[in-house]
Amino acid sequence: MVSITLSIPAEVKAKMNQFPEMNWSGLVRQTIVKKTEELDWRREMLELLKKEEAFDQWAVEVVRKGRKGRFAELKKAGLV
Repeated sequence: MVSITLSIPAEVKAKMNQFPEMNWSGLVRQTIVKKTEELDWRREMLELLKKEEAFDQWAVEVVRKGRKGRFAELKKAGLV
């Protein structure tokens, strides 16, 4: 395991010292692990959305091509 050093204000350290039963190192470790997992998940979701964006654009284009000239056909048929 890798160690890191954090700097915190003296006031915060004094408040932390009031709770010696608290495992501050473990809390920070869990928080960092959880946040990195959230950020990793977010990055994966953004990558999936980018892949879907190309499909969405294709689908919109297909619908536009399908509708092109449809109004004129309906008007000619007397339906509009």
